[in-house]
Amino acid sequence: MNHYKLLTPGPLTTTSSVKEEMLLDRCTWENDYKSLTQKIRAKILELAGGDPKEYTTVLMQGSGTFTVEAVMNSAISNQDKALIITNGAYGERIVKIAKYIGIAFREFRVANNEYPNEEEIRNILKEDSDITHIVMVHCETTTGILNPIEMVSKLSKEFEKTYIVDAMSSFGGMEINVPELGIDYLISSANKCIQGVPGFGFVIARIDKLIACEGNSRSLSFDLYDQWKEMKKDGKWRFTSPTHVVAAFAKALDELDEEGGIPARFSRYQNNNRILRERLKEIGFHAYITDEKQSPIITTFLFPNESFSFEDFYDYVKERGFVLYPGKLTHINTFRIGNIGEIYEEDIQTLCNVIENYMGVNVK
Repeated sequence: MNHYKLLTPGPLTTTSSVKEEMLLDRCTWENDYKSLTQKIRAKILELAGGDPKEYTTVLMQGSGTFTVEAVMNSAISNQDKALIITNGAYGERIVKIAKYIGIAFREFRVANNEYPNEEEIRNILKEDSDITHIVMVHCETTTGILNPIEMVSKLSKEFEKTYIVDAMSSFGGMEINVPELGIDYLISSANKCIQGVPGFGFVIARIDKLIACEGNSRSLSFDLYDQWKEMKKDGKWRFTSPTHVVAAFAKALDELDEEGGIPARFSRYQNNNRILRERLKEIGFHAYITDEKQSPIITTFLFPNESFSFEDFYDYVKERGFVLYPGKLTHINTFRIGNIGEIYEEDIQTLCNVIENYMGVNVK
C-alpha cells in the first residue's frame, strides 16, 4: 500500500516513532512489559483527572466496540435497566449490544443532527423508576456531532443513576474531567485521539462501581471486573494482550505530553476542523452539523449537487495522498472528513487545494 494521510476518525495517521515501537517483540510475562501496562493505566487516569483512590483504568483486548460491550455486559446486571440515548449509528450499536446481551433497556432516540432534550430525559427518569443506568455517546462519528455529556451528567447526579459514556472519538483530544462530570464508566480506544494503533480499548471506572460488578458478566472474555482484578496486581492481562499495540500506545502517550498535552492537541484538532469547514464551504460543501454542535474530530459534508459522485471524488483525492470516509447517514447523501491523528494545518490546506482543483475552482 502507498502512504496516505488517513482523514478518518480512527484508525488514523500515526507518527513514524509510534510505528517503530512495534518492531520489537515483547513477552507478556516480563516485568518490563507489565510495567508498561501499569504506566499506561496510570497515565490514562491522569488524563481523565481521576484520583487513583476512587477511579481505575482497565485495558481490554479488541476494538472499541469490544470494550463498550465489556462495560455493558459487566456494569448492567439482570436486575438493572439502561436508558440509552441515541442520535447516530454508534448509539444504535449500543442498543444492539443490549439486545444481544439481554439487558433491559429503553432507547431515547433523537434526530442525527439534534441534541437530546433535557426535559424529555428528565420526564423519562421521573416516570420510569426502573432505570438504573444512563448510556450515551460523546462524539457521535456518524455525523461529527458533539453530544452534551455535561447536561446528562447533571441529570444522572440528580436522579442518582450510573453514568456510562462512550468517549471513543473524543478522549485525549479534548478535556473530559471524569470525576467532575460524575462519569462512572468512560470508554475509549487506543487508535483515536491519543494516536496509537488499533488493538485494545480502555475503561476509566469508579472503583466502587466496578467492585459491585463482580458476578454480573455473562461472558468470560468480556468480564470487566475479572480483567481489572487480574491487571491491578502487577499489570498482567488475563489473556494474550496485543503487545505491539501496547508498546505503540505507550509511545503515543509520551508524544501527547511532548505536544503539550490535551489542550495543545485540542487546539490543533480544532484549528484543522475550522479551516476544513471554512474552506470547503466557500466551494459549495456544507456541513451537516451546525457550528455550535460540531466536534473538532470529524465533519459530515453534504454532496454539493446531484451529479456529484463520491466514488470518483474519493479516488481523485486518494490518488493525491488523502483517504476520506464515506457517509453513514441513510436518508441523505454525505461523506465525512476526519482531522485527528498526525494531521496538521498544512495537510488540511493541501487537502482543500486538492478538493478545489477537483471542483474546478482556482486554488487560492
